[in-house]
Amino acid sequence: MSYPRMLRIRQQFPSERVENIPAEVEAQLSRLKLGEKVRAGQTVAITVGSRGIANIAVITKAIVDHVKSLGGTPFLVPAMGSHGGGTAEGQRAILEGYGVTEEYTGAEIRSSMETIIVETTPQGIPVHFDKHASMADHVIVAGRVKPHTGFVGEIESGLHKMMLIGLGKHEGAKIYHRAIRDYSFIEIIRAVADVVISRCKVLAGVAIIENAYDETGRIEAVPPEQFFDRERELLKLAKAWLPRLPVTPLDLLIIDRIGKDISGTGLDTNVVGRKFIHHEASDRDDVNCKRIFVRDLTDKTKGNATGIGLVEFTTRRAVDKINHEITRTNCITGGHPEGGMIPITYDTDREAIAAAVSTVGMVELANARIVQIADTLHLAELLISEACLDEIKANKHIEIIDGPVEMSFDNNGNLADV
Repeated sequence: MSYPRMLRIRQQFPSERVENIPAEVEAQLSRLKLGEKVRAGQTVAITVGSRGIANIAVITKAIVDHVKSLGGTPFLVPAMGSHGGGTAEGQRAILEGYGVTEEYTGAEIRSSMETIIVETTPQGIPVHFDKHASMADHVIVAGRVKPHTGFVGEIESGLHKMMLIGLGKHEGAKIYHRAIRDYSFIEIIRAVADVVISRCKVLAGVAIIENAYDETGRIEAVPPEQFFDRERELLKLAKAWLPRLPVTPLDLLIIDRIGKDISGTGLDTNVVGRKFIHHEASDRDDVNCKRIFVRDLTDKTKGNATGIGLVEFTTRRAVDKINHEITRTNCITGGHPEGGMIPITYDTDREAIAAAVSTVGMVELANARIVQIADTLHLAELLISEACLDEIKANKHIEIIDGPVEMSFDNNGNLADV
């Protein structure tokens, strides 16, 4: 059986980058003149999420330092819905795994799954809010603005989602994901955010936008009354900066690793498609991958395999790393049990690739359109099969680094990572 010949390529994306992160955070927060609101000794809760945000420890420490310069007493609150297995200890461990420790940031981590119900929205939705954050004199909401993996709208993932899902903890996340069955995402966002901003002492937001190289592209401090308008504009920028696959459609997309540190769905559906229909592209997707093969989980996902159910093929080594309790909790809370379903599993990459291509039609394996990526955050350098070569030749933003050479496997029948 002949496997395709592969080429290593490098893509060029827009690369605006914040060079001095602490200085930029300080400059942005100084614009808001928070010293007019924060009194000496007042407590300020600062949110930290569960995504693998570039430089999150540095950004968080810079926010802490600014609050201290105002005379405030900052503390950190894990804002991540049901992640970390839906436990306070698990959520603290996620922060520490990203380098967001009490020692580094100089701020206490107050982790709890307890919430208070602030109010009920006109739709009858109870608004849950982290107990520790509710007891603070002020709250700073920090989060990355990016396209959501399951919804399209003026607001997707960002400061609003941190207020709803992040600070709503496990109970809030369950309620809001259930409410999506009856109300639109934007209805829920507007209703809950209005309550949180008006009742929960939100002092400011720190919006983070990453470029296509998984680097900090922009940081913007936002007053709470401008959350909606600014996040709407920043989302447009985040979409423009999103990394993309170089060709479509594909017979097979090979992903070296998925995980919650990469995307809420393990693999970003804005990159691979399947945002609206499980296991196939719709006319609203920009990408069509007939089959997807996931080779492994990231170390930082700690066994949370949410999103593995979106693909058709995986390996025994990936399945053996799954923490089923954590994965179940996350998928059920999010209202998408399909995300935790186990794909067809093979012991080797060689077997999985041959099986996957055999299901896409009459194409021979050697001629299949295949792309291999590290993960959906890192698309600058990747591998494409020779069948895709003609499409990239004229693209001035793509450089061929090496190849074509036949797809090769080690003695165990597995590929090397990109």
